[in-house]
Amino acid sequence: MEQLLSNIKITVNKNLYLIDPTSSKLGSNIISHAVDLIDEMGFEKFTFKKLGIVIDSPEASIYRYFKNKNQLLLYLVSWYWGWMEYQLVFGIANMSSSELKLQKAVELITNYKNNKMSIDGISIDKLIRIVISESSKSYLTKDVNKANKLGSYQSYKKFVSRLAIIIKEINPGYKFPNMLLSTIIEGAHLQVFFADNLPSLTNVQKSNDYICRFYTNLALQSVKSN
Repeated sequence: MEQLLSNIKITVNKNLYLIDPTSSKLGSNIISHAVDLIDEMGFEKFTFKKLGIVIDSPEASIYRYFKNKNQLLLYLVSWYWGWMEYQLVFGIANMSSSELKLQKAVELITNYKNNKMSIDGISIDKLIRIVISESSKSYLTKDVNKANKLGSYQSYKKFVSRLAIIIKEINPGYKFPNMLLSTIIEGAHLQVFFADNLPSLTNVQKSNDYICRFYTNLALQSVKSN
């Protein structure tokens, strides 16, 4: 499956760029090196000026592709959720059990370790770390409604909607599928961040799958009990 996923083409909403970065070598360099820099220094310290130095291109050339670094972050997060949907589709393709599909989905959501794959020059390991630590900054903003109308969160919402269908297969009467899923996704991001930075706010265990086990249990018990 990894070989198949490495050859996929992720489509990102056209409102999240000025020029499609996949259309040129410069655009691809902007994306791949932006991921490297944001992972290294954090989104607050990241600037187009610093990126221009790394890719040996004028800062103005980056503004031809993205109007600001916030739009670039939205692009990266949207790309991530498109990639996650591809993984989900491949991962559950041969499963008949809806419960197994949900377990696979939670495993996918909480699997943040040792993903050395690179797609379109993007390091998946680094992008995952960016999503964990920075993605909330793409929607916890005063401009969220405007961005939403432009379809900036379409990939994320599509991923949640696809999982909501699985929950409805398990329990058609369950009333909170989207709420449960967004709680699992955002909560898993926080738990990974806490484990690495604020361990007293979580329950770090020797087994690497403890976050997956926690949210799998939460998902199945919630869906079945309602």
